[in-house]
Amino acid sequence: EPQTISLSAKDPGEVTAKNFKLPSQVEVKNPEQHICDLSGKSAIELEATIERGLGYVSRDVLTKDKVDIGTIALDATFTPIRRVNYEVENMRVGDRTDFNRLRILIETNGTIAPREALERSIETMVHQLRAIIGFQESAPAASFAAAEGKKGSDDTTDAAKIKVSDLGLSPRITSALEDAGIKSAAGLARKSASALIELDGIGEKAVEEISRALAGHGLTLKGE
Repeated sequence: EPQTISLSAKDPGEVTAKNFKLPSQVEVKNPEQHICDLSGKSAIELEATIERGLGYVSRDVLTKDKVDIGTIALDATFTPIRRVNYEVENMRVGDRTDFNRLRILIETNGTIAPREALERSIETMVHQLRAIIGFQESAPAASFAAAEGKKGSDDTTDAAKIKVSDLGLSPRITSALEDAGIKSAAGLARKSASALIELDGIGEKAVEEISRALAGHGLTLKGE
């Protein structure tokens, strides 16, 4: 339920959020927040409505319903997250130099810890993804019939037309393969996993990603 807080001040000086009179259900996390400065015989009296919400709500939305005379609608920001940034950098593990480290910077307004904010966002993402787990797109029967009617030479020809850059691999893996002279899916399928690992910039995880990409086109690495 929305809560009402009030502020009444008349003494000269700075007025901050700690001067608000609060109900037991409300706590001010930043009592040092500046409200205004009073001088001479000036005074201030106001009431504010506190309520729960989601994200950002503009004053135009808040004023769709009728408001009392003298009420000033303000833009409302309900999210406790002030800033988020991330960096992906190279990382060395033993003799391996093809690992990546993910750094995430989260700044909040103090009502929630950055770690808790990250954990909640992961929980939300997992919950959303559960709706599509196991989803498979049904291919038309005609497509299966056409695929069964193709000869092996046709499959090889089609694979030769698929560029490595079109397999959806990460830029780092694509660059490593092209530097090694592997330009097409057909050429990649002629390589074994052990041969790929010997290439600069290709590790076990990269081989797994390559295998998945080839499988999406009905291809496999040599020896699989």
